[in-house]
Formats: sequence, structure tokens, C-alpha cells
Amino acid sequence: QLQLVESGGGLVQPGGSLRLSCAASGFTLDSYAIGWFRQAPGKEREGVSCVSRSGSNPNYSVTVKGRFTISRDNAKNTVYLQMNSLKSEDTAVYYCAPVLTGTAMCAFVPLPNTYWGQGTQVTVSS
Repeated sequence: QLQLVESGGGLVQPGGSLRLSCAASGFTLDSYAIGWFRQAPGKEREGVSCVSRSGSNPNYSVTVKGRFTISRDNAKNTVYLQMNSLKSEDTAVYYCAPVLTGTAMCAFVPLPNTYWGQGTQVTVSS
């Protein structure tokens, strides 16, 4: 199983920023497109953003486009999610996972048998 470890979450006020990190353990991340997902209490897990193996053609959900930026540093085996202008509705546990790649860009579809780690909690509250 491909195991990824998320970090960087925390408590932030509305309008604030956080940067999440997704680090690979035991394999090289540059072999996969990587996506960020989130799950709020009582809701299903949803795709937030994803990035191709090369880092080009990032994909964003409509709820975060213009506020979040995904990037990757393959030399550090890490994918990042910069979150700006945070809103209370961004509160969730955030996960990263390898995702499928479509013809034009990555998709918010995790690979089969994806191992979901513990994620990192993001709480946006005043």
C-alpha cells in the first residue's frame, strides 16, 4: 500500500492561511498524481485539489478555486496545499492520496485500494 502522511493542519481564524504537507513513505511520489481530499463531520469525503506527476495542470474544486494552491516538490517527495482566505466551511480533516489522471488533468478519484491515513485537522473559527 502507498502510504502518505499529512501534516500542517491547525486552528486558524477566518481569512487566515495554512499550508498542508503530504509526504510519501517508502516510495517516490513523482510516480503519481496526488490529490487532496477533505471530510467534514457528517459529510462525505470530497476532492479539493490535485496535481499531475509533473506539477502541471492543477485541478481545483469550485469551492476552493482562487483560494487554494497545490504544488509539489518531487525532490522532497512532498505535495503541498496552500490555503488562503480560509472560511468556516473549510473546516474538515484533510487527506492526500494518489489519484487517477484523465486525458487533460488529474481527477478527484483515488486509486483503487487507497490507504487513507489519519489526515490533518483544519479548523477555521474565530
